[in-house]
Amino acid sequence: MDEKRLDEEVAATEPLFCIGCGAQIQTTDKTAAGYTPSGALEKGLETGELYCQRCFRLRHYNEIQPVSVSDDEFLNLLSQIGSTDSLVVYVVDIFDVNGSLIPGLQRFVGKNPVLVVGNKVDLLPSSFKPTKVKDWLRQTVNRAGLRPVGVELVSAKTNQAVDDLLTVINRYAHDRDVYVVGVTNVGKSTLINQIIHQSSGERQVITTSKFPGTTLDLIKIPLDNGHLLIDTPGIIHSSQMAHYLSSQDLKYVSPQKRIKPRVYQLNSGQTLFWGAVGRFDYLQGPKAGFTVYVDNNLMLHRTKLENADEFFANHAGGLLKPPEGPENVIPLQRHEFKVTDTSDLVIEGLGWVTVPKGSVVAGWAPKGVAVLIRKSMF
Repeated sequence: MDEKRLDEEVAATEPLFCIGCGAQIQTTDKTAAGYTPSGALEKGLETGELYCQRCFRLRHYNEIQPVSVSDDEFLNLLSQIGSTDSLVVYVVDIFDVNGSLIPGLQRFVGKNPVLVVGNKVDLLPSSFKPTKVKDWLRQTVNRAGLRPVGVELVSAKTNQAVDDLLTVINRYAHDRDVYVVGVTNVGKSTLINQIIHQSSGERQVITTSKFPGTTLDLIKIPLDNGHLLIDTPGIIHSSQMAHYLSSQDLKYVSPQKRIKPRVYQLNSGQTLFWGAVGRFDYLQGPKAGFTVYVDNNLMLHRTKLENADEFFANHAGGLLKPPEGPENVIPLQRHEFKVTDTSDLVIEGLGWVTVPKGSVVAGWAPKGVAVLIRKSMF
């Protein structure tokens, strides 16, 4: 059957639902619950075993794929967790902590204890000390209104410290189920896949899923203590830098290797462009060193502040990229700060620059992407 015609027929007929998780079948949005490729849908209709792609991968390959939900659906899910007696494992991206915070999380999960997990620790420079990063992360979530029972650092990609995390989860779970929550792009599904592989001991194809889905696309994973580790869909933060870039440009905001800090000696009145999606202006202060933490492939370009607007107009999408091509350039919005202590100026989802105390600086990003000052991570 023609793929376009099949998609049109699915849209026109009564809703179809995944027999694994109960999500409504759809063939258009790969990141949303219920996504099924048209070819798999046709086969499922023929056999009567209609699974969404996520449940199919889980059933046959023991692998969880990420899925996202709307703000309202996510908040409703969090509220339901608040009515349970559970441990909440809250996964954040250590490279984009502020962009992966969930506002009001403690309020929604009620009295349930929260264990914060900083993922992607393998991206941090080797000079960063884990104990200091843990302390910094705890203070950061404290300021966001969260009082976690513990803070752990892992790398789901490299399997670093996942064994230790499982030990800590078992310590705090006691006689309770465990919910794993986080926004999209923090590596939550990669982490859960590592846990599945370690818990089950299986990496090969399996014929029957040990991990049944339920409505809201929850995936329940048996733990050694007889309780469940429950994967939840991720919430999309519209302010994430990734939403402003094409797929070919995402490599600039999703580091895959350890970050190599870049140090610039700047005089006041100088500008650093971060491709054409970020900009840092040093407005006032003595000559000083500024350390920038961004993806190693992101081009940084220094110029005079007085020439910066003209330089951006002439070179954005060309010499300055991402994005690729001037037709994809997005205007940047300015945010000015007076820094009273050594701090990080953060462009959410892109990176940060460490700023000395006594400076006046400005950060620029596409409208909707947060630019903020935080306590220096290092």
